[in-house]
Amino acid sequence: MMSPKNFCTGLFYGNDSWKNYWEGSLKRDNQNIGTLTTQNITWMGVYGVNSKVSVLAMLPYVWTKASGGTLHGMQGLQDLTVGAKYNFLKKDIGSDQLNFYALGLFSMPVTNYTPDFLPLSIGLGSKNLSARFTSSYRLKKVWKFSASGAYTYRSNITLDRPSYYTNGQLYFTNEVQMFNLFDYVVRAGYHKSNWHAEVFYVQQNTLGGSDIRRQDMPFASNQMNFSKAGVSLLLDVPHVKNLTARCWSSYTLAGRNVGQSFSVMAGLMYNIPFSQSQQ
Repeated sequence: MMSPKNFCTGLFYGNDSWKNYWEGSLKRDNQNIGTLTTQNITWMGVYGVNSKVSVLAMLPYVWTKASGGTLHGMQGLQDLTVGAKYNFLKKDIGSDQLNFYALGLFSMPVTNYTPDFLPLSIGLGSKNLSARFTSSYRLKKVWKFSASGAYTYRSNITLDRPSYYTNGQLYFTNEVQMFNLFDYVVRAGYHKSNWHAEVFYVQQNTLGGSDIRRQDMPFASNQMNFSKAGVSLLLDVPHVKNLTARCWSSYTLAGRNVGQSFSVMAGLMYNIPFSQSQQ
């Protein structure tokens, strides 16, 4: 949660790459792709409305590249995400503290990119509405444990062609049903006033969809399930007031119709206080 009347904004660079991937449950590589690299520059902003409510927004510019074959990468602005977070319950238990949060997010494409060129597409093209609930427990003021789960509704998408084949069936339409998602995240970390470090585990399940056909390209409505483990670090930049560095990294442990990727993201956030007492 952001402090009331504070706006924190910054830019992050992300890099996600994989060579091996799961074609359904079959793990393989593909010399027509080689190593697939997806990079992004993402703007993020969070504003503290009051002690219980924060609002946020983010917008990434994404570009993709394959090291093998003849397929060209794509690039452009992807999806704008806006949302709000509500700390609806806070309870002190001695020196410990228990919190519960509700988070709502909405995202939509801001450019007319195509989702029909996976794995080089920069996004899936759907409008998404997510509801997330999170609980966190701070132990002895320095150890923090949290768990959260989210359900994401995804709108259908349209393709620039009159028909497509998926799930063993030919569809004479340009509209594709996108299946909803469920994910959960568990975290454990050590928090101090000017830095914190965490380890985390993420699991995502698509609630429907088909597998990639043998020797075929992925399709937007495929199941895209994965489990990932990672670490994150936040550090106040020494001798620079209100500037914070943050980075995190993750690795895909298992999946279905996704790449076994290694991801890193890092950037700087600057806090702007709008209250005279905080300046």
